[in-house]
Amino acid sequence: MIVVISQPMFVPWLGLFEQIGLADVFVHYDDVKRPGGGSFMTRVQIKTEQGSRWLSAPIDKQRSDWLIAETFLQADRGWRDQHLDLIRQNYRDAPHFELMYELAERIYGYDGDDLSGFNRYATELVAGWLEFNTQFALSSELAIPGSGSQRVVDTCRHFNATEYVTGHGALDYLDHELFEANDIRVSYIDYALTPYAQLHGEFTPYVSILDAIANVGHGTRDLMTSSCVGWREFAVRRGA
Repeated sequence: MIVVISQPMFVPWLGLFEQIGLADVFVHYDDVKRPGGGSFMTRVQIKTEQGSRWLSAPIDKQRSDWLIAETFLQADRGWRDQHLDLIRQNYRDAPHFELMYELAERIYGYDGDDLSGFNRYATELVAGWLEFNTQFALSSELAIPGSGSQRVVDTCRHFNATEYVTGHGALDYLDHELFEANDIRVSYIDYALTPYAQLHGEFTPYVSILDAIANVGHGTRDLMTSSCVGWREFAVRRGA
C-alpha cells in the first residue's frame, strides 16, 4: 500500500500527478498552516510567447485564517475569467486545445471559493481524466492529531501503508528512521521530466499539467515515466 501526502496545489504540474499515479491513497494535507508568499497552493505557471507566466489566485485575507482549510479565494470571479483568457490566448494553437480548455473551464467553474476545495477539485478532476484509480482522502476529515513526521507516519499507518512516496523537499525535515521503526519504506520520486513538444520556445516541465494536455492530449499519461528511489540513495545523490 503506497501513500502520498501533499498540500493541495493550484492546477498543479505533471510531477504531482506522477505521484498520484503511483499512489494507492493520496491525502490532501489541508489542515496545516498555509505557506506564505507565492506558494504552489495559490499559483502555477503556463507558457506564453513572452516566456513562462504565473497564474495567481487571489486570497481573500479578511475571511481567511492561517490553515489551508480556512483560506478563501476572492469571491469576485473576475480573476477566474482572466486566467481562462490567458490560457485560451496562449494555447489556442495547441493541437489538443479544445480537449484541454474543456477541462480548464470545468476547473474554474468550481462552485465555491475555498482554496482547498478548488485545488482538490482541480486535482481530482484531472486525475479522473487520466483514469487513475487512486483513492483520495482529506487530512482534516481524518482528524489524526499531532504534527511533523509523527503525524505523517500515523496517517500512513491509518491506511496500512507499506511505502510513503514523497517529493524532494521532504529530505530536509522528514524523520526517516521513524518511518522505518513503523515498517514503512520512504521513497523519493525521481522525476524523469520527460520532454514533449510545446508551444512558445524551449521545453520546460515546470508548468501546469494543462500545458501537457493541450500539446499531447490523451498521450499525457505516457509522459509519466518517473521512478522512485529509497531515501538513503536519494540522500547520497543530494549530498545530504
